[in-house]
Amino acid sequence: MRLIADSGSTKTDWCLMDGSTVMKRILTKGINPFFETEKEIEYELSNALVPKIPKGTKIEAIHFFGAGCTPEKAPILARALMMQVSDEARVEVCSDMVGAARALCGNEPGIVCILGTGSNSCEYDGKKIVKNVSPLGFILGDEGSGAVLGKILVGDLLKNQLGEELKEKFLAQYHLTTAEIIDRVYRKPFPNSFLASLQPFLEENLDNEAIFYLVMEAFSHFIARNVMQYDYQHLLVHFTGSVAYAYRKVLEKSAELTGIQLGKITKSPMEGLIQYYGNL
Repeated sequence: MRLIADSGSTKTDWCLMDGSTVMKRILTKGINPFFETEKEIEYELSNALVPKIPKGTKIEAIHFFGAGCTPEKAPILARALMMQVSDEARVEVCSDMVGAARALCGNEPGIVCILGTGSNSCEYDGKKIVKNVSPLGFILGDEGSGAVLGKILVGDLLKNQLGEELKEKFLAQYHLTTAEIIDRVYRKPFPNSFLASLQPFLEENLDNEAIFYLVMEAFSHFIARNVMQYDYQHLLVHFTGSVAYAYRKVLEKSAELTGIQLGKITKSPMEGLIQYYGNL
């Protein structure tokens, strides 16, 4: 048996496979060794994952892909997986970019982009990541991400750039005041998650011309500052993540205007990872 995990900011999607057959899918909360201790990760695995794995299942390989899984932090997660899930399994812990690259490109070269709460990108040669432009987080970078879309939306609304009607609609829908927004962004923890939680307002109002161009400009900004540092003239550019999938029509328009060749656009890497490991 093989266990595959794709871990994002809010959830971890687990898939138990026997050869090319999916035996079970399991959801737990997001696991990030950059923010969690080994004991905290062990607790989550033992309480949320292990009870859902059928008793007697022999897991021979575990492949975990997630944010925060840097070479320095990966051993923390690997030890927790061996301690709680299987001490006999071959354990591989890699970044979410590696998982996305295998899911979207398989063994072919390409440019891979993640657009979710945050954003990231890389150039992949079919075996490994050969170039990565640092995402820098939602204050300095993360162009095109849910957090940055939320930040632009709120800034434009509160600066009266999108009209009084949209502003009032937004504040009423989310039960927020200007003071509460400022408090959540500047004083409360996880402002990136808060801002990302507001971006669905853009999707709901995408037929508004100003909103459409706000999103398209954000994607064009991501392409210019990230994708165009890779060999985009010769490689397909693939996207995965909730934001990429939700705004795929806008993404297609941005690609057309910036001259990149679009490949796949998927909601998550898991289906591609299932195919990748099912073909081994």
